[in-house]
Amino acid sequence: MNRKVILTQDGSSTLEIEGWDEHYHSTHGAITEAYHVFIHNGLALFEGKEIHLLEIGLGTGLNAFITFLEHERLGQTLFYEGVEAYPLLEEEVQKLNYVERLQVPDKMDIFYKIHQSPWGTFQKLSDTFSLKKRQQFFQDIDDKEQFDLIYFDAFGARVQPELWTMPLFEKMYQALREGGILVTYASKGSARRAMQEVGFQVEKLPGAMGKREMVRAYKK
Repeated sequence: MNRKVILTQDGSSTLEIEGWDEHYHSTHGAITEAYHVFIHNGLALFEGKEIHLLEIGLGTGLNAFITFLEHERLGQTLFYEGVEAYPLLEEEVQKLNYVERLQVPDKMDIFYKIHQSPWGTFQKLSDTFSLKKRQQFFQDIDDKEQFDLIYFDAFGARVQPELWTMPLFEKMYQALREGGILVTYASKGSARRAMQEVGFQVEKLPGAMGKREMVRAYKK
C-alpha cells in the first residue's frame, strides 16, 4: 500500500493512497472533519461520563489525538480502542502536522505515544485516558456490548464497499451497549439502509465541510 502525505484545505495533513485516489481524511479539511463528525456529533454527547470508545480505522491517529484533547475539557474518563490493519510507518507519522495545526506543542508526546504504544494491551496516556490499539481486520471484530460510542472511519464505499454492508454493521451493532451511538462521515443510502436492517435508528445530520450529510446511528 503506497501512501503519501498531502495537505488538506484547512492546512492539516492526511495520507493519500496512491492508485486508489482515496484519502484517510477529507481533503476539505482533516481536522475540520474530525471535529465535526466525531467530537461535536459523537464525543460531546457523553460529557462528564466514563465511556468506552471503539474507532474503526485508527489510521493517522488524528481522531484519537483530538479525542484526548477534548475529553479533558468534557470531563470524561476514556477507554479508547482503535482498530487498524495497516499501521503507519514511523516516517509517515513524522510528517503529520496535527500538533502544529492544533497549536498544542505541550501534547507532542501524547501524539507520538498514540503511535508508539504497543499493540494489544491498554496503555495509560493520562489518569483519565487509556488506549488499546488492535491490529486486526474489521471483519474479525467480535466484541459484544462493550462500547458506548463507535467512530466509524473506514475507507469509503467506492474503494471498499464490503465495509459498508449489513455483515459489518451487524458487528458494530453487537459491539455497542444498549443506547450506544455510531457516528460516521458518510451518508450513502445503501449504507443507511444496511444500518437500519441490523437494528440501528439512523439520523442524518449536516456533513462536514464539502459533504452534505453525515450519519449518527443509535442502538435502540
